[in-house]
Amino acid sequence: MFKPKAIYYEKEILEYPLGKQLIKQYEEIPKVEIENHNNIEEMRKKENKEFPYMKQNLIIGVRKTHKFVENHKTSDYLVPYTSSGCTASCMYCYLVCNYNKCAYLRLFVNREQMLEKIIKTANKSEKELTFEIGSNSDLILENTITRNLPWTIENFKHVEKGHLTFPTKFDMVDDILPLDHKGKVTIRVSVNPEEIINKVEFGTSRLKGRIEAINKLKEAGYKVGILIAPVILVENWKKLYLELIQRLNQELSEKVKKDTFFEIIFMTYSFVHTKINEEAFPNAINLYNKEMMTGRGRGKYMYKNDIRKDGEIFLREQMHKYFSNNKIEYIV
Repeated sequence: MFKPKAIYYEKEILEYPLGKQLIKQYEEIPKVEIENHNNIEEMRKKENKEFPYMKQNLIIGVRKTHKFVENHKTSDYLVPYTSSGCTASCMYCYLVCNYNKCAYLRLFVNREQMLEKIIKTANKSEKELTFEIGSNSDLILENTITRNLPWTIENFKHVEKGHLTFPTKFDMVDDILPLDHKGKVTIRVSVNPEEIINKVEFGTSRLKGRIEAINKLKEAGYKVGILIAPVILVENWKKLYLELIQRLNQELSEKVKKDTFFEIIFMTYSFVHTKINEEAFPNAINLYNKEMMTGRGRGKYMYKNDIRKDGEIFLREQMHKYFSNNKIEYIV
């Protein structure tokens, strides 16, 4: 379980059972009362080089934004849920839109309110809806602190309509394996070549652990998806991603390979990432490549169309060779 250096908390959290639990759970950790988890003045004043140290703090508050956003990939809605941010430091993380606001782990204690809205929306719908509850955080990681996943799955399993899904880069899944989820949860595990995990996805689970987690989840009856994401076009990327696909083919169980689906996402990057990474991780590789990337809006970059197309063709060829019976939901 994550042991923070300090806890920043809104006093309102003490009105919720989970809030009281977390304060007691971390009773020996120094605490700072704040007015708003979205605006911590002390954090805003810190320099980029302090980014890794900011990640060692834990912020606890009440989620006030509950807007569902329509999605057309593997869910119908992206749903604000019980956490935002993460303790890991992936160098491309899209949550690092503003390093001193979005990146560190924030826990939200009003889980009853959030799940109730999901259930009401599901029950009112004429069709089956899928809710993405992990787009702002990693719920497997969060669960090691809050145990929110068993609570969520147990309280959602009797809902007549509706399905939950979330992605993860972590392998700590044992806590949810014994649950009677009634097939209403899809867990999508993100993978990358070992070299990229080691050099770019700091603080996440190793590839071996992620593959083992996929097999365990499938054995426990969960629907499982695999994200190859983000695809990062380093110098030897074709060799690395071919080896990754081959390793998945060798180490995934037959149950997984029978019906798992894939999502493939190319990396996007930004000026903010560049500035933070060069100061916070001065010895790390540079993910920005001006020869291969082009602008896609204010301070954001993506791979040029012809380079990305070459990547897509290569990945489709290899996936067809090693996973010809498995659907690729999308490549973006």
